[in-house]
Amino acid sequence: MQTTSEITTFTNEPFTDFSTDENRTAYNDALAKTEASFPVVCRLWIDGEDCEGSGGTFESTDPSLTSRVVANCAKGNRDDALRAMVGAQKAFVEWSKRSAEERAEFFFKAARIMRLRKHDFSAMMTYEVGKSRAEADGDTAEAIDFMEFYAREALRYARTQPITPVAGENNEMIYIPLGVGAVIPPWNFPLAILVGMCTAAIVSGNTVVLKPASESPGIASMFIDLMKEVGLPAGVLQFCPGSGVEVGGALVEHPLTRFISFTGSAEVGKEIYAKAGQTPDGQIWLKRVVAEMGGKDFMFIDEDADVDAAVAGSHAAGFGYSGQKCSALSRLILHSKIHDEFMEKFLPLVEATTVGHPSIEANYVGALINEAALKGALKGIKEAKKNGNELVAGGERASEDGWFLQPTVFTGVQRKDYIFKTELFAPVIAVHKVDSFEEGVEAANDSDYGLTGAYFGKDEDKIARARVELHCGNLYLNRKCTGALVGAHPFGGFNLSGTDSKAGGRDYLLLFMQAKTISRAK
Repeated sequence: MQTTSEITTFTNEPFTDFSTDENRTAYNDALAKTEASFPVVCRLWIDGEDCEGSGGTFESTDPSLTSRVVANCAKGNRDDALRAMVGAQKAFVEWSKRSAEERAEFFFKAARIMRLRKHDFSAMMTYEVGKSRAEADGDTAEAIDFMEFYAREALRYARTQPITPVAGENNEMIYIPLGVGAVIPPWNFPLAILVGMCTAAIVSGNTVVLKPASESPGIASMFIDLMKEVGLPAGVLQFCPGSGVEVGGALVEHPLTRFISFTGSAEVGKEIYAKAGQTPDGQIWLKRVVAEMGGKDFMFIDEDADVDAAVAGSHAAGFGYSGQKCSALSRLILHSKIHDEFMEKFLPLVEATTVGHPSIEANYVGALINEAALKGALKGIKEAKKNGNELVAGGERASEDGWFLQPTVFTGVQRKDYIFKTELFAPVIAVHKVDSFEEGVEAANDSDYGLTGAYFGKDEDKIARARVELHCGNLYLNRKCTGALVGAHPFGGFNLSGTDSKAGGRDYLLLFMQAKTISRAK
């Protein structure tokens, strides 16, 4: 086992350079191996044992080729969820007493193994959730980063904490875990966010019942297999796939649940928040809710911006992973003085964007996650047309083999319009024109959300104002609004974007611990 003195300084996992033949071949080999394994079989993991769910089974399918079944997964029900909670509570008694060094070592080891098998994890996401190799590679790298970063953070919090000395007393403050938590991750970062949420809770001394997204049980089960391999004790991580209403509801409402860690829609997040506020019989604490609930993110391109850089950043932020990132650009705010120049350069780039199965390296945009997502995007496009917005690119389904949508751009969008207000979670960008810096700030802040945003401009006085006046949890200056790195860009948003948890930051583990002050007279 590593000692504290041997722990290296955290550095982000490098992204794979797919311009080399060696890396291309390695990824293609991983794709072939992964495809040959379909359908993978996923089962519940409760109290250290694989088991069948009481709710039957369900399947995940390739959104870019809907005839392909990726995973066949056991489906838990309420009884399974309750059993998992009880087992996690029993495991907490012993796990909470382990040292931070012992707990951290499980994740250091898991990170080393994942690094060696990076392409296998990424290939599963290419098929199960439609990620291009670059997007999938970034997801896996972030998962590795979360394990490495949070393990180090657990060691930091376990050290002697600075407090003010008092004559005649010996005083200390220590951090202790909370108890059993429900972890409910999303499908759009089905490895990184899942791993981050689980790691932060477990390395802090808690136990977890994990309900993965129903769209991505295959990649979730790969993480479960990894934790089995590193020897995580039985009951510390319980795996209970199932419906959000039945399994998720049982976990949120259970009196043993000490905290809920959730990433998903604002609608579901608000429901969880309301239910978590209840105190059923036998519950002697207030549940904590750690919630990240999406965004309606902006990029404001001012009159003195580097237009070429802004065009490239807008394209990547709006259409990377088909716009299915909570940080994705959906509101493009252009100063009137550069509007025409920007659009003249932007639209040809949009039109040239390749759409197709993400296993093919040349394809930049894959499918939306499911039929409901496509229908929601098409509804938004229809509403935009009703509002008189001008469709200048895309707007149509791109293929019948999967849930593909052409990269879509509307101009002439006003702040009251549907696609300016509503999160579509799709490759759809609403362009809004402004005549001043002040008007641009007002437009950027005109949202129920407040997750990410970007400002492009050169005037230092305006940049200083943008830092203060643009209201979002992650603000980027002269760069795109996506691509947060663990440690470098603590991530979380304001308003209905959630509780501003700042995942990947130095405050995050505090959400899964409580401080205890101990004073002794000399």
